[in-house]
Amino acid sequence: MIGVMGAGAFGTALAVSFARSGDVVLYARDAEQVREMRETRTNETRLPGVTLPEALEVTDDLARLGGCAAVLLSVPTQKLRGALEGARHVLAGKPLVACCKGVERDTQASPTRIIAETVPDATPAVLTGPSFAADIARGLPTALTLACADEVAAEGLQELLRAPHLRLYRTGDVTGAELGGALKNVIAIACGAAIGAGLGESARAALMTRGYAEMARMAEALGAEAETLAGLSGFGDLALTCMSEQSRNLRYGLSLGREEAFEAGVTVEGAATARAVQDRARGLGIEMPITDAVVALVAGELRVREAMDMLLARPLKEE
Repeated sequence: MIGVMGAGAFGTALAVSFARSGDVVLYARDAEQVREMRETRTNETRLPGVTLPEALEVTDDLARLGGCAAVLLSVPTQKLRGALEGARHVLAGKPLVACCKGVERDTQASPTRIIAETVPDATPAVLTGPSFAADIARGLPTALTLACADEVAAEGLQELLRAPHLRLYRTGDVTGAELGGALKNVIAIACGAAIGAGLGESARAALMTRGYAEMARMAEALGAEAETLAGLSGFGDLALTCMSEQSRNLRYGLSLGREEAFEAGVTVEGAATARAVQDRARGLGIEMPITDAVVALVAGELRVREAMDMLLARPLKEE
């Protein structure tokens, strides 16, 4: 049996997908949300139009995750530490698969590092790559990266998490997989801001390309493999997130570019991650001008056209 912690759109979508071929427990801490999902067999607020399979159990009883072979953590990165600290007695010793993308603001920790620090005897892993909740829930073809430093555990998880229309590629490069998923959100904000401000598709293409170069620089400095950044968890996720308005980070960038208020209550991982990444890059002596511009935009210190002028005014150099 597979467990999923977090009944947002992505957690629900994963639970629906895996419940088509086996039993799944979906945990949410909001008792009222659980009651509604049980009665309607939908999660209409977070994932409208999707029926929950009979094999999917929705619960607010944390202890139900104790009987699961592995637990997927679909909790925002900035809230992951708190969620795990309150559940370590149930999750101890299990494979825990982070399905969130980002870097913890105050500690610069990745999701798997947060897992290792809060549930030390768990086996940390990460599931990442180009995917939208609606596509996964509808059973549309999706390919993802499953990263785990323990090769035997990775093979077991790859088999356990088999699902129709969901193909998992295994890697031991956890650092690369996590960095790709985190950094692409920052670049997506920049792309959205450019489009929202009317700067055009050529500007988006330039930001994606130079943004990928920033991702690669940081990944190399932290010991990640170039092949990982060129794969699903890096380039693949970057392309999807920067091109589709299903991306919350892109939509947030659009709102910045249009100087409009963003959707209330919607988590934008890239906003908090940008500042954490900037701090880490400065500590490593790495230039990340697009990330710097996003931090300034989010803080209201620059407008989009000012940020673009700043990027265009940088010294000329070879690509």
